[in-house]
Amino acid sequence: MERKTRVKGAVAYEGGVRFGVWAPHAGQVYVVGTFNGWDKTGHRLTRQRGGWWSGDVAGAKVSDEYRFRIVSDAGERLKIDPYARNVTSSVGNAIVMAAVGGMRPFTPPPLNEMVIYELHIGTFGKHGQSGPGNLEGALERLDHLKELGVNAIEVMPLSEFPGGYSWGYNPSHIFAVESDYGTPASFRDFVARAHESGIAVIVDVVYNHLGPDDLCLWKFDGWSENDKGGIYFYNDERAETPWGHTRPDFGRGEVREYLRDNALMWIRDYGVDGLRFDATNYIRNVYGQRGPEGDLPDGWSLMQWINQEIHKAWPDALTIAEDMQDDAALVAAHQDGGAGFNTQWDGRFVHEVRQALLAVDDPTRNLHAVRDAIVRRLGHDAFARVIYTESHDEVANGKARIPEELAPDDAATWIAKKRSTLGAALVFTAPGIPMIFQGQEFLEDDWFRDDDPIDWSKKERFAGIFRLYKDLIGLRLNRTGHTRGLCGQNADVLHVNPDQKVLAYHRWDQGGPGDSVVVAANFSAEPRRDYRIGLPAVGHWPVRFNSDSKVYDAEFGDLGGPAVTAEPQGYDGQPASGTVALAPYSVILLSQ
Repeated sequence: MERKTRVKGAVAYEGGVRFGVWAPHAGQVYVVGTFNGWDKTGHRLTRQRGGWWSGDVAGAKVSDEYRFRIVSDAGERLKIDPYARNVTSSVGNAIVMAAVGGMRPFTPPPLNEMVIYELHIGTFGKHGQSGPGNLEGALERLDHLKELGVNAIEVMPLSEFPGGYSWGYNPSHIFAVESDYGTPASFRDFVARAHESGIAVIVDVVYNHLGPDDLCLWKFDGWSENDKGGIYFYNDERAETPWGHTRPDFGRGEVREYLRDNALMWIRDYGVDGLRFDATNYIRNVYGQRGPEGDLPDGWSLMQWINQEIHKAWPDALTIAEDMQDDAALVAAHQDGGAGFNTQWDGRFVHEVRQALLAVDDPTRNLHAVRDAIVRRLGHDAFARVIYTESHDEVANGKARIPEELAPDDAATWIAKKRSTLGAALVFTAPGIPMIFQGQEFLEDDWFRDDDPIDWSKKERFAGIFRLYKDLIGLRLNRTGHTRGLCGQNADVLHVNPDQKVLAYHRWDQGGPGDSVVVAANFSAEPRRDYRIGLPAVGHWPVRFNSDSKVYDAEFGDLGGPAVTAEPQGYDGQPASGTVALAPYSVILLSQ
């Protein structure tokens, strides 16, 4: 069979199903299933070029369950189809699926106008039912996201994993939707409904390792070396990752195709608008570091290839790298030797900003580090980084949500509300793609666990905090026409006072009224009254946002007036200046 017509998995047609599987070390391969009463010898596949096997089974149909029986010198194995789009469970059977049509076209927002909400189906979509939350439950919460104003959601991995509770970063079957979350049709419905609400969908994919549990790919056709994983994996020291010895063999053509096909599937068959690649540092390096030791050139070229394939077919699709190594090459173009991602998570931003928010004493807050976090770039584009103060990684594994870190077991205190919203204001006004983690918008506390659903009652209890996030998102996206600069490439920190803990910065696109935005932040417990900062132009500068407003919380102080008058008095390197009032741990936003 020619490569271009190779059958991968199960392809249903009128009157039967065509099956295909890669098993180069097998001596015989059969397909067994409900269509033949699980007869071990009833339907033998024919060996093709390159170690592929294929065959037609008349009478097999959509919804039939099946496995491949692989016979080799190492014995025989009943294996789940690596390309199965649907499985009964991580240790169950593959299910024949009907071919799916294309999704209705949807144009995601450009990078400079994107606001991401990260969510976990098992906890976001929980509605009191037994077991984890599911796609149906998550779909019912899309109205909440629309009300909040976000225009993109990033779904933590939903490929089939062992059991029903997981973060999703231990995939057993990367082509199948987690059976406890729903069916492939459930996910297509979820994406379609998100699009109807004007929300793009990004999916986390895990290619740096697979499993390690319930991993049917392990010694798939019986062959392996050094007691490692066989044809889908490295069989030497390159196999080792922090999550098991299950790194795919990025240099083997069939494995590269397998991962490429998976990436394309999510976009083509489900209509998702982008992918976030988990731990790319472990795709390009054995040890997850920068530098020549442990480099995996095949991993780097794999990422380049997948990005090229995605962007060739869907120019608007977004790819995000989680690399956390401050390497601008991830977002550089392929022709410049880069990996070709659109953007990447910025670990430095979250580290420096969280450290400033969580420091116990005001004098220890490092405003120069915050300044650097605000203006730094990962590549030429200001939006080639995703910035945040909370993500699934930052609120688990020994760390908690910012309100919980600030006030353990009492996250609704004044200090927790003030400093967490100070961090939120920085996320939505600094250059980059802002991202928040589920429940952050109504002061969710504790730490993230896959069996602890969001407490939705907090949306009413902290309705003011929800409004604060909603207002920040509206300003970030220039929905009132006064803050275009927050969508612009330009940023300049005008003022840093390490003693009084005040910082101010200017954001702009083209500049001028309705565009230039000045953000001033107080990182201390002391109010700053009549505090002078430089401004880009003389005149009237209305306060578009004040995080100390009582509309956000009755405990807040409402310090400050409705506007600032900029006088032709040069200051902070600007042609004008004015005096502002800054409440403790608060942010104001000014624009003409």
